[in-house]
Amino acid sequence: MATIDPREPLPALIARLKTQVTGLSSADAAIRLEENGPNEPAPPRASGPLREFLRFCGNPLVLILLVAAALSGALGQVADAVLIALMIAISIVLNFFQAYRSERAVQRLRQQVAPTATVLRDGRWAELPRRQIVPGDVVRLAAGDLVPADARLIESRDLHVQQAALTGESTPIEKMADAVANEFTPLEAANLVFLGTSVVSGVATALVIETGPNTVFGDIAQRLAIRPPETEFDRGTRQFGTLITRTVFFLVLFIMLVNLSVHRNALESLLFAVALAVGLTPEFLPMITTVTLAMGAVRMAREKVIVKHLDAIENLGSIDILCSDKTGTLTAGEIVLDRSLDCAGKLSERPLELAYINSAFETGIRSPLDAAILASQRRDTEGYAKTDEIPFDFERRRLSIVVKKDGLFTMIAKGAPEAILAVCVAWERDGHPVPMDEAMRARCAETYRGRCAEGFRVLAVATRMLAHGEGVGAADEREMTLAGFITFVDPPRADAAESLAALKRDGVRVKILTGDNELVTRHICSQVGIDAKHIVLGSQLSEMSDSALAHIAERVEVFARVSPGQKDRVINALKSRSHVVGFLGDGINDAPSLHTADVGISVSGAVDVAKDSAAIILMEPGLTVLHRGIIEGRKAFGNLLKYLLMGTSSNFGNMFSMAGASIFLPFLPMLPTQILLNNFLYDLSQVTIPTDNVDPAYVRKPQRWNIGVIRNFMLIIGPISSIYDFLTFYILLHTFHASEQLFHTGWFVESLATQTLVLFVIRTAGNPWSNRPSRPLAATALSIVLVGMILPFTPLAGALGFVPLPGLFFAFLIAVTLTYLALVQFVKGMLVGTLVKPSRPRPPQGKSAHPGQAGKSAH
Repeated sequence: MATIDPREPLPALIARLKTQVTGLSSADAAIRLEENGPNEPAPPRASGPLREFLRFCGNPLVLILLVAAALSGALGQVADAVLIALMIAISIVLNFFQAYRSERAVQRLRQQVAPTATVLRDGRWAELPRRQIVPGDVVRLAAGDLVPADARLIESRDLHVQQAALTGESTPIEKMADAVANEFTPLEAANLVFLGTSVVSGVATALVIETGPNTVFGDIAQRLAIRPPETEFDRGTRQFGTLITRTVFFLVLFIMLVNLSVHRNALESLLFAVALAVGLTPEFLPMITTVTLAMGAVRMAREKVIVKHLDAIENLGSIDILCSDKTGTLTAGEIVLDRSLDCAGKLSERPLELAYINSAFETGIRSPLDAAILASQRRDTEGYAKTDEIPFDFERRRLSIVVKKDGLFTMIAKGAPEAILAVCVAWERDGHPVPMDEAMRARCAETYRGRCAEGFRVLAVATRMLAHGEGVGAADEREMTLAGFITFVDPPRADAAESLAALKRDGVRVKILTGDNELVTRHICSQVGIDAKHIVLGSQLSEMSDSALAHIAERVEVFARVSPGQKDRVINALKSRSHVVGFLGDGINDAPSLHTADVGISVSGAVDVAKDSAAIILMEPGLTVLHRGIIEGRKAFGNLLKYLLMGTSSNFGNMFSMAGASIFLPFLPMLPTQILLNNFLYDLSQVTIPTDNVDPAYVRKPQRWNIGVIRNFMLIIGPISSIYDFLTFYILLHTFHASEQLFHTGWFVESLATQTLVLFVIRTAGNPWSNRPSRPLAATALSIVLVGMILPFTPLAGALGFVPLPGLFFAFLIAVTLTYLALVQFVKGMLVGTLVKPSRPRPPQGKSAHPGQAGKSAH
């Protein structure tokens, strides 16, 4: 930032940066990119394959196991040391391969919606990724663009920039290339623009001075190092981690004390406790989470939904309220000019001629209404010269252009009828202004309101003669003459009613937040099935307290004539009532709401500032695509919950069994290496859970983290497995008169078989055959059970401490497994009725989860 001096003459700056106004060559830019690094305010840490691999190796549990392996080797237990090291290596490699591959897939998806900038390279304008911008580049800016770097303006026309991210100033700042800076105050300099700001109106070309961490925004980002707000997914993950940590600590401490109290070998007891800690901890959770969400992101991409942040998938699936504008959501967004009317409602070309001049000369983002005006019959603007512009804002709700012709200056304003009518003192009749009395004002209002009630969008057009053509502002929009109205038709989308019904069926309410008037909004809503009997206007909303708004926002579906700030208030009001709120927007004014919502959603054709603010990008407009994305988000989260619920419930049961066995057995119930092997094989059987099918009923309502449900499954399903463990202990000791090795072998096989096969019961909320598992999951689970049964008969049995099992044991195993699965199915049926809670809780109750997904895992 120290090199940015707004007083430095532009030629001197160009010479210092060793560039020119025609930009850089690709070769020179490549060298500078290598020297300066990517243009990112807070560059992400390098995440190459080696770093990712070392991150997995640095897992605390992995380090504990490595220490345990080293101790075993030092004390002569070489076989145990080798087995532990081998399982660690396989686990790390599997984790790394799956997670790294998934991350690369997600990065490729993100690149499809990465921010870009218009850059002058090799003498031609090109659209390049923002991260490739370097000092010395020449960039072009237009309304809706994000400023890609700190830059000095070369040329500008009616440029207004939103600098709230840097200065906190909510109103746009006018920027001018020829502004003279008297002091060294970069942020206040009118000839400089900065990374992290956005263009509200106008056009400009600028010379890039600083990029990445060297920008003003980069300096702030590095100094503050602000973490993003905790999301629903982050909160759930943190609460789950706390639950596991507490359970591990108390159970392992108890078992360690029991073993030491009966005077067992201290090292063996320590290894046993460490193995149990590993067994209770779902160490594959990071990999399962990444793979599940990444596969969900890839599936969503096939449905034309691009995910910028993986945790947004769970948040998308949790949405129970979607806030959106109606244009492009309920309507086709293909606005067509209908007719041009005078103040009395009669056909007249005059309003359209004036509006055409206004739209032709404006430098802000051309709205669909502008596009429709300019697409109509071409009109002659020869002889007109633009001298000034007052950009559109959502308080004034109008845009004015000042033009000069034949030495006369005329202000032409177009905008919302009520906003234009409020500044008019006359109306145009036969080309001449006539003073506007109250009767005529009422007639004009009746004219536009009648067209609005029929579903037409309406613009009003007014003029005013000025004595000068420059330096005008909003205060000059007064004493105007109303020329008339222009009407447009924007028909409802063919799929709007069907999409809204599908979203409602699947637990998502759609609320319309629009700046349009209530008449047009009511007409469109009635055509697509949205209840618009009660509409809250922005003027009413501004008089409500936050608590009153929270009460109203839940019950009213449509808000009209609302400003961007009022949209934010509605979203925050809904969030305060424990709703998960999505916001769909594509304009400059939508960026704050995209940040405020739990899930910001935009479309590929949106302005840069909207796409940058959003976590989800729709490659096609409309609610149908979004609905498919929500369903995929729920599927991804559903599969993630299967792993969590399976692992925690089964692990707790086996820890309970270990605690009981440690009290009355004269030896350890299972050797540390056997526990680790059991844990590894069980986790391996669950690696394919991300590919599994999800209950159709599960995706029919929003789903959220519910630590209470996970805990209940752990405390109810877990002990059921312990009942069968104790039965196995009894049969092994009293029927087979098992030695220590036979006991270890028998429990290992029984535990692995029951905990793995119960997945087929608990993976679905209904009957096991009501929703078939995916082929990869079925193949993996059955293969792991087969491996466990064969191991005692292989050459590895001796090293693992196993002995061959008698044939009668397998008959017992079949009976135990079948009755266990039947009992779990029965208990699961009761849990479905008692543990399911609404997905949108009333504070301070918990949130819903899938009760039909838990399991058993012996570790």
